[in-house]
Amino acid sequence: MCPTTPDHSGLPLPYEWWHEAVIYQIYPRSFMDSNGDGIGDLAGITSKLDYLAGVLGVDALWISPFYTSPMADFGYDVADYVDVDPIFGALADFSVLVERAHGLGLKVVIDWVPNHSSSKHAWFVESRSSRRNPRRDWYVWKDPAPGGGEPNNWVSVFGGPAWTYDDRTGQYYLHSFLAEQPDLNWRNPAVKEAMLGTLRFWLELGVDGFRLDACHFAMKDPDYRSNPVLEHPEPGYKDMGDYDRFVHLHDRGHPDIHMLFREVRAVLDEYSAERSRFSVGEIHLEGEEWAAYYGDNDELHMPYFFGMLHGDWTAAWARRTVGSLEAVLPPGAWPNYVLGNHDEVRIATRYGDRRARMATLMLLTLRGTPTLYYGDELGMVQADIPPEEQQDPWGRRQPGLGRDGCRTPLQWTADPYGGFSTVRPWLATVDPDADRNVEAQLADPDSMLHLTRRLLEVRKGSEALRIGDYQALEGLPETVFAYRRRAADGETVCVYLNFGGEPVRVPAAGEVLAATRRDMAGPVGGFLLLDGLDGAVLRP
Repeated sequence: MCPTTPDHSGLPLPYEWWHEAVIYQIYPRSFMDSNGDGIGDLAGITSKLDYLAGVLGVDALWISPFYTSPMADFGYDVADYVDVDPIFGALADFSVLVERAHGLGLKVVIDWVPNHSSSKHAWFVESRSSRRNPRRDWYVWKDPAPGGGEPNNWVSVFGGPAWTYDDRTGQYYLHSFLAEQPDLNWRNPAVKEAMLGTLRFWLELGVDGFRLDACHFAMKDPDYRSNPVLEHPEPGYKDMGDYDRFVHLHDRGHPDIHMLFREVRAVLDEYSAERSRFSVGEIHLEGEEWAAYYGDNDELHMPYFFGMLHGDWTAAWARRTVGSLEAVLPPGAWPNYVLGNHDEVRIATRYGDRRARMATLMLLTLRGTPTLYYGDELGMVQADIPPEEQQDPWGRRQPGLGRDGCRTPLQWTADPYGGFSTVRPWLATVDPDADRNVEAQLADPDSMLHLTRRLLEVRKGSEALRIGDYQALEGLPETVFAYRRRAADGETVCVYLNFGGEPVRVPAAGEVLAATRRDMAGPVGGFLLLDGLDGAVLRP
């Protein structure tokens, strides 16, 4: 009924499981506590797999780090890449989780942290012991600058210099993040062999893929040149303190990173004969520089696209953001979208409850592989953690940048500790409206949980939504972002999103399959009425 923009093709057959999957991120400390210590664990995740597979209906789990760790950055400081930290259980618990998940048709994706280890890792303990130690070159060590001080002007993402001086050996070591997270030297072949071996370890245990943490940091300028100073940061840029004062030209993303990702992909391909193994990378870049990490279909299966995390939340912004992503994708590349994760303010707090419903509808109907952050299916809100209770080292160092607020335990019931634990959790549970828990929302057909379930159900039943093409619809009110999804067999679904606060009428005919308001379901004959911040999925 509406004219469209040029077509962005759907997925050519054959396709793999990850093309049509919805991935659900679990922060293991906060999902379910099985042993009453106030911290979530692997057995707790296993106990809730029926909820994920049956009640909610997602296809794959991404589990944030559960490796042995001193927890300076809650698992992103890895002390042993091939073991489970006791607070989360043991390797046997992980094997049970994978077996049970696969039995329910769920894929399992885990975090892999290639840029850095913990300073407590045996490799670094040896490296730090002596300049002559065989593992000295497993990390990046440099002499002081000629006049003294740090070797260059690189700064840590968490603030302060990216170099820490070691009195024993008289050199600085590099850490792109915390001082407790020394950067591995990927230019050392022994490091590469050891780290690729850790991938094989988990692949042998049955994992279906990896989310690569901060992965474009792994290759730096081999000459370690200082970064240019950014004199005038762009207005509105997310201020991350010291880090935003520089153009990060030399401390991450050296072109050699693409060769490394090809080697990672080759390892995954070794294990893909039975079923495809998958990689998705945390890469905070934009445009063609971001798209380059697909390679020639031989690097990452997908770099995460974070363009939907921040914006002015208008129809023009949404259309422009999606269009810019589609425009830079290499041939055959598959997009992805994310609206929340363990580093970002909860979407219901960022944009409000009404917009969170519309955003979820958009996330689950755009072309590509979406990732749901745990609790967003309930509309969980950002917690205001008092300073004395904050756990995140970033927040402790740079007030206002802490991430504890989006990491609070999932609430299963309205019990004192949210059904998450029998004791006070590691972070307080937050339920200001007494209904942001699974039990209450399952009983409310108008809840965010029911909306999410319905969208996942509609998506599973529609090839157009899972792997169809994308076309933006034109000729509609300026507050409306709308698009058509179409499968190879001709099945067509249209999505209408009213980003404005006032009702609008859009020309449409067919049946509403899902909508932000349950009373919108049913036949539409000629015009679809959308209230402010409403969205609908319609089959013409």
